[in-house]
Amino acid sequence: MDQHEASMLLACCASFDNRQPSDAAIQGWAAALHDIPFDADTRAAVVSYYSTPPKNPSERLWILPHHVRTIRSRIRSERLENFAYEGNPDETPLEYLARYRGQLEAVASGAVPAPSTAPMLEGGPHRSMAELLSGSVKHADEPDGPEPRPTVERRATGPLGAICPDCQAAIGRPCKSAWRRKPRAPHPARRRAAAGEPIRLTDQAEIDARRHLAANRLDPITEEQL
Repeated sequence: MDQHEASMLLACCASFDNRQPSDAAIQGWAAALHDIPFDADTRAAVVSYYSTPPKNPSERLWILPHHVRTIRSRIRSERLENFAYEGNPDETPLEYLARYRGQLEAVASGAVPAPSTAPMLEGGPHRSMAELLSGSVKHADEPDGPEPRPTVERRATGPLGAICPDCQAAIGRPCKSAWRRKPRAPHPARRRAAAGEPIRLTDQAEIDARRHLAANRLDPITEEQL
């Protein structure tokens, strides 16, 4: 925008706010809008500014160069909302840039009508949609995640793998002594039950042998106590 175009722009503004443009104002506007042409979009920006009521009703509208720049950019951006580039598969990078910029400018300026609807997406469906169409995706009523594995009951080994016949200790739990029910080594009956042997001794010879061993162990204790 040169000073002559800036003068015409200020005259357009004066029709709304009755300003009296000076030579200094013309020079300042031309410098501030040096890259903005005096075209239909620039005039439309002035009209849009004065057509919008201020937030404060008592405030006086007074347009400045930055208002013209911002509103003009918004007007052109709205035309590009549904812009879709129409290219050539055989074009070179330089041809692409030239054609793209030309189409962009034509739509932004209003020389070519802007598309009224968004362009249709090309290509195949998204991977998630393809999986849904193929039936590989579970429906909402199906459980999420992999199927749970069947639980395997873990059993203790050795004497703890059987219930103690003497103290009734459960499987995996240590035997309890008669004194304050503290844990102790597995009872002999429990060891026999875990080994598949008879729980109670029925052989009288074995019973007599165990009694003899027990008596021999008690004799030293009795003598020391005496």
